[in-house]
Amino acid sequence: MIFSPHSKVWIYQSNRLFTETETQAIQQKLDDFTAQWAAHGNQLAAKAEIIYNIFIVLTVDEQIAPVTGCSIDSSVRLIKEIESTYGVDLFDRFNIAYKFDGEVHVISKEDFETLITIKKVTPETIVFNNLVQNLAEFQDKWEVPIKDSWHKLVFADHFA
Repeated sequence: MIFSPHSKVWIYQSNRLFTETETQAIQQKLDDFTAQWAAHGNQLAAKAEIIYNIFIVLTVDEQIAPVTGCSIDSSVRLIKEIESTYGVDLFDRFNIAYKFDGEVHVISKEDFETLITIKKVTPETIVFNNLVQNLAEFQDKWEVPIKDSWHKLVFADHFA
């Protein structure tokens, strides 16, 4: 299925890498969920994927059927169930994911600030903008250098 560039996207970032076994089990749970995900009786055109063994990305093409508060609540319940089952935190917005030597790492905001201070993180370091709202933004603005992300505003004192 081809999703519209305007499809709604939600990104949940884990505080640690999922193991391969966890990734397979979680992906199956996500597939089962999206296969039956509905809003007011209308099947949602949805997909879920795990990227880099850290990010759970839910996508819904609202041109086919719009999401509702109840359908969003059901997805949040699923994410909380995954948190509980696998002992991860998928809602901590103070964890920052970035790429270093081609690998994705997740650390606290404070530790990230330390890496900036000691120049292990530069304006060119790739970070993940989990605030993207739709598929077009996800494809173009999710993995970006700090200098092109909202992160540069949070850490502006270090890049002046």
